[in-house]
Amino acid sequence: METDVTVRRPNPLQWLWYAFGGSLPARYAPWVLRDTTCRTWWLRHVLRAVVQIAPFVIAIVVFVPGPLWLRLMCSLGGAIMGLIFSISYLHETAEHRLVKAGYPVGTGPATRAERTAEKDAAAADRYAARYRTPPGD
Repeated sequence: METDVTVRRPNPLQWLWYAFGGSLPARYAPWVLRDTTCRTWWLRHVLRAVVQIAPFVIAIVVFVPGPLWLRLMCSLGGAIMGLIFSISYLHETAEHRLVKAGYPVGTGPATRAERTAEKDAAAADRYAARYRTPPGD
């Protein structure tokens, strides 16, 4: 899926706002589509989740009294639980971000399926060229 739309990236403060669930201006809608449907969309989601969890981890380690090892273990346990929860709603969160950017419901899965179909077709062609051609041709 190739488009002629210029994809503008948000600045770091806008990205932080976006990472914490805020909406971006309409001019960033193509970037949101790319962010939620590119090959590494799920890694981007995990990075946003880590950014959301980090302030809580830092606050626990810095401000909660007790042995350092206990604060670190509590922070790690909370971070792991937060990441599990975030990953369990990966598809829903990506779809919600697209709807907030102005795309209709279903755009994310449809775009990812289209890109996967193109990749699968190319892989099938490579496979056929390599293994289905009789030897000596």
